Amino acid sequence: MAEMADFGISAGQSVAVVWDKSSPVEALKDLVDKLQALTGDKGQVSVENINQLLQSAHKESSFDVVLSGVIPGSTTAHSAEILAEMARILRPGGCLFLKEPVETAVVNNSKVKTASKLCSALTLSGLVEVKELQRESLSPEETGSVQEHLGYRSDSLLFVRITGRKPNFEVGSSSQLKLPVAKKSSGKPAVDPAAAKLWTLSANDMEDESVDLIDSDELLDPEDLKKPDPASLRAASCGEGKKRKACKNCTCGLAEELEKEKSRDQMSSQPKSACGNCYLGDAFRCASCPYLGMPAFKPGEKVLLSNSNLNDA
Repeated sequence: MAEMADFGISAGQSVAVVWDKSSPVEALKDLVDKLQALTGDKGQVSVENINQLLQSAHKESSFDVVLSGVIPGSTTAHSAEILAEMARILRPGGCLFLKEPVETAVVNNSKVKTASKLCSALTLSGLVEVKELQRESLSPEETGSVQEHLGYRSDSLLFVRITGRKPNFEVGSSSQLKLPVAKKSSGKPAVDPAAAKLWTLSANDMEDESVDLIDSDELLDPEDLKKPDPASLRAASCGEGKKRKACKNCTCGLAEELEKEKSRDQMSSQPKSACGNCYLGDAFRCASCPYLGMPAFKPGEKVLLSNSNLNDA
């Protein structure tokens, strides 16, 4: 077979051959015999059904080469899980060769992948250097096999042979990076003596007449020394409108000012005694006294009358 040379299989290698129900039995046996002749006594050829590959007991990095769908007459389709498993059992630097029918026309929701999507799936499985090797048309028997085993019928199908290589490291492995690290200087950086002298001021310099010191008060203008007018510190919206009203959590003093005005208005609204004897009690009050009925109080004591008392008076 001409493609046997493309696989690059040599003596002593471990090879896995993946088949499915579309693979002719006689063609599978013929391929295994040829592979065993290439690998020799020290080599190994394992045959795995694609539907049982995920349940196989193969350890990671078990095979140098994995062949899938390359059996003449096969119409194998590879899922993302199958491709990832093939990449897992490959040894670092090992190669995967597969053949799969692909769609060349633009078809939505197709069961068969395009060649570009198949290459992308191989890359996502962890392989590198993914590339197409060959495209070939399907025979009438192979077209019927696609319809029978994949449940897909199209007149724009082609076979594509693709290869990919596993990187030279195992998936999940780690390695310490050797980065150049600059050596830290043990000494302090050199300082310009002139710059150090310029920015250094000692207590003795305060009494040295040769050192020109600036008086901090000279840096202030006459406007800076004026006490600001409290009204200028008030917020622009504070007390605006027909009715003066302090803001919530007022800090400009308007709330205190309004409170004082309210107290003054209450004091001025209180009635004044005409006889001067209202504080002595009802026995000394006239019939029209606003304090009538209230207990006696000391002269000058603040007494607040309710609106009902004023109305009764």
